[in-house]
Amino acid sequence: MPFIPRCCLSSALLVTALISSAWAADPSDVPTVHGLALYGEPGLDEGFEHFPHADPQAPKGGTLTRSSIGSFDSTNPFIIRGTPATDLTEIYDTLLTQNPDEPFSMYGQLAQGIRLDPDRQWIEFDLHPEARFHDGEPVTADDVVFSFTTLTEQGQPFYSAYYNDVIEVRAVNEQTVHFDLAESESRELPLIIGQLPILPAHFWEERDFEATTRDALLGSGPYRIAEVDPGRRIVYQRVKDYWGRDLPVNRGRHNIDRLVYDYYRDQTVALEAFKAGNLDMRIESSARNWATAYDFPALEEGLGKRLEIPDGQPAGMQAYVINLRRETFQDVRVREALNLAFDFDWLNRNLFYGAYERTESYFANSEMAAEGLPSEAELALLEPHRDSLPERVFEQPLPIEHPEEMRPRLGRALELLREAGYETRDGKLVDGQSGEPLQLEVLLFDTQFERVVQPLLRNLSRLGIEGRIRVVDVNQYLNRLRRFDFDIIVGSFPQSANPGNEQRDFWTSPYADVPQSRNLIGLADPAIDALVDKLIAADSRDALDTAAQALDRVLRWGFYVIPQWHLGQTRIAIWDKFGWREPFPEYTLDLAAWWVDPERGATIEARQRNR
Repeated sequence: MPFIPRCCLSSALLVTALISSAWAADPSDVPTVHGLALYGEPGLDEGFEHFPHADPQAPKGGTLTRSSIGSFDSTNPFIIRGTPATDLTEIYDTLLTQNPDEPFSMYGQLAQGIRLDPDRQWIEFDLHPEARFHDGEPVTADDVVFSFTTLTEQGQPFYSAYYNDVIEVRAVNEQTVHFDLAESESRELPLIIGQLPILPAHFWEERDFEATTRDALLGSGPYRIAEVDPGRRIVYQRVKDYWGRDLPVNRGRHNIDRLVYDYYRDQTVALEAFKAGNLDMRIESSARNWATAYDFPALEEGLGKRLEIPDGQPAGMQAYVINLRRETFQDVRVREALNLAFDFDWLNRNLFYGAYERTESYFANSEMAAEGLPSEAELALLEPHRDSLPERVFEQPLPIEHPEEMRPRLGRALELLREAGYETRDGKLVDGQSGEPLQLEVLLFDTQFERVVQPLLRNLSRLGIEGRIRVVDVNQYLNRLRRFDFDIIVGSFPQSANPGNEQRDFWTSPYADVPQSRNLIGLADPAIDALVDKLIAADSRDALDTAAQALDRVLRWGFYVIPQWHLGQTRIAIWDKFGWREPFPEYTLDLAAWWVDPERGATIEARQRNR
């Protein structure tokens, strides 16, 4: 009989789940399907041959070399310790994989069949009997059980948050694995279980999963680790006898033989490496670079291209993240004053070439962004928490109205700081009781961002606030983030078209003080916890939009971050040796469907070698 582990939930919750499971449908009465969609049916019928954006005739071969910034000291991306190398998930298969051209539909990868209880109290997966790890060992249901247990109990906090509502997982037989689900009404839970990376239990029997390693770890995916040069380079090699190469979700994908990541000190050096031909591709995050830095000869000769690919996902939130664990920032008036000191319009005109839009919402560029006053449906979610929420949540519309010009903005900021108990002495803002000056530090790991932070610090200095920038190397930066040892950082909270369980890790109390959680702000608010639960439990598109709007409204009126900007597209610069099929997927860029054109690849690589 296979080992049946249980994740760490209360015994009361487990008993409740087991009682309710007695009323669930028998698996033998539930049809086996090829895919799942969050709402409705998957867009691709059973028997589809390949994703629409993938070309099954695409040539195999070639190399894609890209940059990573900083360093790495581990090939285990699942644990708290160490700094993992880039793109390690390439070596692992998952039970299901997502179609980038649909909002949220998942299709079988390791799983050849799926049975979902109509009441969503359990889900079963039948594994492909031919599925193999790279050492030839079969992928079994016990490997799935091991992976779930190991990741939720020993992995990063994300996994325990993401899979919080899984009560039990067990191997029914060698090829079938069964998950019992709590009555959380989380519609996405069955789909995100399919995102679980499957690890080889036999490989980890004599290894410490929680220890950093530089070994070439074992997976079952389309690539294996071919070369590890810690801190300098990692290389992935396409597995030519990959067991899943002819699956519909893989056909026409994973075409490039070698994926190489070279590490550089900062983005400026990486940009020069691209222009010199040492890198094949660059995803550009700097508006200034995009406007001014790509006029080198090879591009003018037609050997390179610049692409702007539309992004159908919500923009999410990139922001200056304020750490509530610092006593200074626990007063909402201080946080609002910091927001007022940020001059996006000046930055956009003078540094960004007018390329960006100001981010107002945590779900910007989507129907989930809150606007105006709360709707009746929103109020139904907010009213139970009226006593603990600011009156402005209910009485003032969004977006938040602040003066547009900088002088009145700073005037209003100073009023708020004085209301919070600060006063000006000798040109410095100090606490009226203790006399301690109001100081803050913006922690960075990339010097490229200093020019963006400096204008904010200048405006803060006009208020009497002493601000400074601290630039550290990537490893030190990550260590400080794990300990939440910062005042302000530049952080992001990415969102999909269907947010769900990951919101726990972003915003809820249980993760406020868990090292390496994504609750960077340090939020521990029962009202926000409850709204996150409502979002996860949404049973329709309208209900999901409403719950997201209510959460968005509360977060915005808390002034927990200083929102920055977003762009509705991905900017990619390439040496012109790649091919792809258009149109691009609507929701997610899928570089796995690209390939190296043999003729153009040979021309470009000869040019690069001869420089």
